Amino acid sequence: MQASGHFHVKTLPLASDESISGTPIGRFALDKQFHGDLEGTSKGLMLGAGDPAKGQAGYVAIEHFTGTLHGRSGSFALQHSGIMDRNGFQLTVTVVPGSATGELAGIAGAMEIKNDAGQHTYTLEYTLPDAG
Repeated sequence: MQASGHFHVKTLPLASDESISGTPIGRFALDKQFHGDLEGTSKGLMLGAGDPAKGQAGYVAIEHFTGTLHGRSGSFALQHSGIMDRNGFQLTVTVVPGSATGELAGIAGAMEIKNDAGQHTYTLEYTLPDAG
């Protein structure tokens, strides 16, 4: 099955962990509003390193979505892993197994995210145990 739509995201820098030496690791809180086939909110944490201004960086994140998917209510977590280098941007976003609740229990899948001039869109390819 497939779900699509758009979202708005706010990132809030968090205090860095001074106990980590070497390459600075940025920490951010994520706050998202999803619209379309997913309707709801998501909160998460992101860690990043590198030099985005030079086009070389990476990030990982976990976010927890709560709302509806095609009218089915519940929640689930998404795990992000992104790399940016001279070859472009590679991003993997996967539904975390065992993280779902309510009518979304058992969901599995992956999300594609696009950012076109600050406009974020998503496509979620997913399966649900009782969705046929």
